[in-house]
Amino acid sequence: MKARIGAAMDSLGRRKMWGTTEEEEKMDGLVVTEARRHIAISAELCRGFHGREGLLGKLCLAMWESSNVRHRPLVVHGGAGMGKTAVLCKLAQEMRGVLEARAVVVIRLLAACHPQKPDIDHVLHSICTQVCLASGLAPPSPLTVSTHLELLRFFWDVLEQVSQQGGALVIVLDSVEQLADQHHAHKLRWLPVDLPPNVHVVVSMETNSEAFANMRFKLESLGSFFEAERLSCEEGERIIESDLRASQRTLTCEQSSAVLQTVESSGCPLHLKLILSVAKRWTSFTPLTELRLGTSTQEMMSHLFLMLEEKHGKELVGGALGYITLAREGLLEAELRDVMSLDDDVISEVYRYSLPPIPSLIRLPPLLWARLRRDLEDHLEERWTDGVATIAFNNKRLSEAVSAHYLRSERRGQSLRILAEYFLGRWSGKLRPASLPGLSLLLSDRKVPPQPLWFAPGLANIRKLQELPYHLLHSGLWEELRQEVISCAEWLFIKSRLCGVSSVIHDLDQCSKYMDCTETGLIRDALVLMKPSLCFLEGHMEVSLFYSELLARLSSLNSAFPTVIGRLCSQCEEWLLKYPDPILIPRSSFLQQPGGALQHTLSVLRGGVVCMDISVVLRLLVAGSDDGVVEVWSMLDKQLVHTLLGHTASILAVKVIGSPAHCLSLAADGSLRRWSLMNGQQLFCIEEAVPIDSIPSSVHLHLSEQLLFVYTRTQVKVWQLDGAELHLNSSDDEVWLVLGVLGESVVYLSNSGRVRISHPVYGTQLTVKTPQENSVRHRTVVTTLMLPKREKVFVVYKGGFLHQISRTGKQTVGEFPLLPSFFSVTEDEKTLLAASECTLSLFSILGDSLDRFLDLQHDDDILSACVSSDGRRLVSGAADQLVRVWSVTTGALLDSLCGADAPVTCVLLFNDFVVSASTATSSILLWNLKYDASTKPTIRIPADSAHIALTKDGNQVFYVHQQSHTEVMSWNSHTGSVCERLPVSSEVSCLELAQNKRLLLCGLTSGTVLIYPLALPQETLCIPPPESLCRVLCLTAGTKEKHLAVAYEDSVCLFEITSRDNFPTVEGPLKKFALPLLHAPLSAMALLPDRRLLYGTSCGEVTLWDFGRGGDVSDLEPHRSGVTCVTVSNRGAHALVGSEDTVQRLWALNPLALDHTMEYKGFLFEGVLSAAFSETDRFIFTGSQDRTIKVWDVASGNLLFVQYVYSPVVRMVTFRDGFVAITRQGAIIRELFRCPDHIGPDYNPVRSFRAQYRVTSREKDREGPQTSVSNLQDFNPTQLNLNLVGMFKAKPSSACVML
Repeated sequence: MKARIGAAMDSLGRRKMWGTTEEEEKMDGLVVTEARRHIAISAELCRGFHGREGLLGKLCLAMWESSNVRHRPLVVHGGAGMGKTAVLCKLAQEMRGVLEARAVVVIRLLAACHPQKPDIDHVLHSICTQVCLASGLAPPSPLTVSTHLELLRFFWDVLEQVSQQGGALVIVLDSVEQLADQHHAHKLRWLPVDLPPNVHVVVSMETNSEAFANMRFKLESLGSFFEAERLSCEEGERIIESDLRASQRTLTCEQSSAVLQTVESSGCPLHLKLILSVAKRWTSFTPLTELRLGTSTQEMMSHLFLMLEEKHGKELVGGALGYITLAREGLLEAELRDVMSLDDDVISEVYRYSLPPIPSLIRLPPLLWARLRRDLEDHLEERWTDGVATIAFNNKRLSEAVSAHYLRSERRGQSLRILAEYFLGRWSGKLRPASLPGLSLLLSDRKVPPQPLWFAPGLANIRKLQELPYHLLHSGLWEELRQEVISCAEWLFIKSRLCGVSSVIHDLDQCSKYMDCTETGLIRDALVLMKPSLCFLEGHMEVSLFYSELLARLSSLNSAFPTVIGRLCSQCEEWLLKYPDPILIPRSSFLQQPGGALQHTLSVLRGGVVCMDISVVLRLLVAGSDDGVVEVWSMLDKQLVHTLLGHTASILAVKVIGSPAHCLSLAADGSLRRWSLMNGQQLFCIEEAVPIDSIPSSVHLHLSEQLLFVYTRTQVKVWQLDGAELHLNSSDDEVWLVLGVLGESVVYLSNSGRVRISHPVYGTQLTVKTPQENSVRHRTVVTTLMLPKREKVFVVYKGGFLHQISRTGKQTVGEFPLLPSFFSVTEDEKTLLAASECTLSLFSILGDSLDRFLDLQHDDDILSACVSSDGRRLVSGAADQLVRVWSVTTGALLDSLCGADAPVTCVLLFNDFVVSASTATSSILLWNLKYDASTKPTIRIPADSAHIALTKDGNQVFYVHQQSHTEVMSWNSHTGSVCERLPVSSEVSCLELAQNKRLLLCGLTSGTVLIYPLALPQETLCIPPPESLCRVLCLTAGTKEKHLAVAYEDSVCLFEITSRDNFPTVEGPLKKFALPLLHAPLSAMALLPDRRLLYGTSCGEVTLWDFGRGGDVSDLEPHRSGVTCVTVSNRGAHALVGSEDTVQRLWALNPLALDHTMEYKGFLFEGVLSAAFSETDRFIFTGSQDRTIKVWDVASGNLLFVQYVYSPVVRMVTFRDGFVAITRQGAIIRELFRCPDHIGPDYNPVRSFRAQYRVTSREKDREGPQTSVSNLQDFNPTQLNLNLVGMFKAKPSSACVML
């Protein structure tokens, strides 16, 4: 005992204090601790290992033979308790001794923490970190592995890099069937089946498990499977002798023979271990008839329970074993005594024959547990987690037996309720009813401790965080679960901080499985959206940032879900309102909110998604990207199945073949490849199938029953299905245009107007003349479409004609009103879809005629569309980044799905899901059409719009989506729809809004300025272009909106804004000054109330021009890069000038002087995009390229607050105590800013961010300007030393973490 206490005291310095919120250990330190723990367990198991030389020899031989070639992982399988874990531990130990010094051996015993099941993400991350640290590679970081799919790719890459280094790597994973069900880990898609040389993976699993069935499916060869067979008699003898010698015990010959005879029937090491645990308590004179040797593992466990009950009592044994089994992370011995003191059945048995010494104070006598603990010492283990020692069973089979024997339905529920009430602290300091023999009902104090969420400031009750949600859920205390856990903001933050956000997500996942509570799922999804930020901050997110982000995602769901989400948001808002430091409080949901139709985002593709194909039968989605990667996804579990590598250029087309399960991929590198969808292996590759650097629209892939066709407009290539090419011979010198393939016949059109239909195998040809062949104007082919069921080709000509060509040579030519950019046909070939610009037209195909029956209007160019198999629903994608769902029968718009954030270039339908993708993003989006409409987010304006203006209340947004568009959209942010279109005569170059007079100012590239009075939507004012016809560069109305300054390429003009008969008018120009010929273009400007103009240029010059004093000019200190923002305070006393670099300057205007130079260097981006002064001119709000909003103090120049909003803010307008802003992604931000009158000297606004800032100010009490540097003394705005990150995190400084 002294040795154990000494060892525990020695290790305290290495263990983290229980539940502390101080800075946690480094990730590599945690991984080292975990690795040492598994190695220690492995060494303990190897100490009593005997036999199995044959199995170990086979494994070593297989590893040695495959060392220098690519190979498969090795699988050790067998029944429960057959010693697979010990074999793998011994194998790892032998490998450390056999392999050279550069070898890395990693072992993870996945059943070591039962009943908890490890998450595959944690396991892979831990393995990657250990391998990288041992091999000198860069370990995984939140930037590189923020998602499960990125972690998978990192794991596979690490295996390849270690192989290329020439070192040996052995990864041993025991009991992979014990993995948690996150990401469908039992399907083993994370396990590579093609390992590089010198890298070995050995896994073990039960033969009758789902994991083994999936492994047999992945590995076709039986050579990779090794069975852990029964123990031989000799091996059993050696194990018995070794175990008894270690415990300094012995058996008589008769007893040893009885043990061996019993074990011989099962051959199971676990069976033998259980017998030996009992045999150690036999005496030499114990008769054989009293030995109680079970013939199987289960029977032996039953005998063990019976012996314990006879000695200690059934209720005491059942209660103690049951509570240990039910605990998620094991129980402290003090906790076990507490919960057993609360168990009336246990107490009634203990005090059956004698009353407690003090009836008003009832506890379990400590001696009873001490005696039982001694008899269980061979079956319990001590686990150190988070600085405390818990006890748990050392074998999961014993835990399962306890559950089956003692925890029947009623008893399980009662025990779970006692555990839940204990961790709630319900009976702390309260009297609990008790009924004892000989006494009537009495109230007694069980002396159990309270269970606060915080024991002390900075010391959380981590045991409560670990155990309470599970016991509340499974005991049926769901109302307490909602109140104490799900809707408790403090709980969510503390557990995310201490246990990791993944543990909170797992808790809420479990709640959603059992509870019919939509709000639980929404909160869970909100935390999933927050997970990348929390992981990037490595658990160091401040509580203010956590509450702010939670509020910014959930506040719009308040009214729909007041019970849980409403309560949670109220707690966040109340806490933020009482926050003693500067804080921004969200007043709307401007971050991506949970719920809605968007259910899954498949985001592993490295480039934009060019093409997709889906198989309803196989339930697989195949997608090709513009970086040459083909990926296969399961539509059942939304998990990545295969990554198909081999192409070196953009994928042009993919096609799924249902039987057998294959797919074809065609790429711009000219290659055509066939893949197996079962194992991801390449079956064949055809080089030079298409011209190199072809584009997707010019290449077509066609598959018939016997042949494979690849054709462009000018050539056709044909192969048999095994890859053998068929050469097409043509003796005709005439130029033929390839229209398409019908069945196995190729359809050509000659420049003379003839149509030829030829079969590449039989050599048959049919040549016919086209109708109206003398007409030339319609022979320029716009697009073609194959109708295989009708055996027709549709050809659209530029002259407005549709040419129908059948396989028999029959032709029909008719007028066609569209020049389609998108041309498709439904699966049943009854409806034709043709899109031209913003109109999608549907035609019924009636024989040789078409009947146009529906026109669907969009706000932007239509890029993709498809119709459901029943022909009742149509889905379309457009350049405005919306997916629209229509009724084909009525033409009604059923739904608009927002959140794509890129032009939707491809859509597919799969059951009730819409699959959408874009060539501009690497994500595939899955939309569920049967979603809860109450969770639908408000539709935003398209992301990356060219020009945006915003009203002061944020209710109306004016935007121009693309620079080439010639109309301004008026968007209602409440309804999420376009309420008005304002046509313009040419492209828009700038857009501004006079807030008070409600005038929309629109500058055009033609030099014209259009002014739209918002109160008079039918009226438009116009300032004609100057004589030079130069384009408008900038527009600005003064702070009082009495004047308007217009900057052209060669001059700047001043106009007066007045009104006549209550109608706004613009007069002037009142003043004008010309710009020098070599002057850089103006990029931003602001007009002061006294008619002075402050402007900046794209080269960084800053100038103050005075229109009122004859054109006085003052050149201000220039910036190193282009000026992006010039903002004047409401009273005209100050102006902020921001640029593309790290510097922004705050100028005093009366008199002109530089007050502050604010320099801010973020982790990823630089530059200020927008700014606004608060209504009191006390603060400045800025939106930057680094996707943050910053608040600066005007008087001191100090940085007050930084908030990450996931997208750059491009426009800002202030209101009382806050501002309205809009991001590049189209989200409208409404926030309130609160700042105390006094800010403490220790306040650091960037303590949660990885950044540097410096403020240089002039000292106003001296005659000359002086500088005083705050924060980082040696700051260099052109350099950011990322190696200092560790230093920044070790002590408070002006360093911050930024996504």
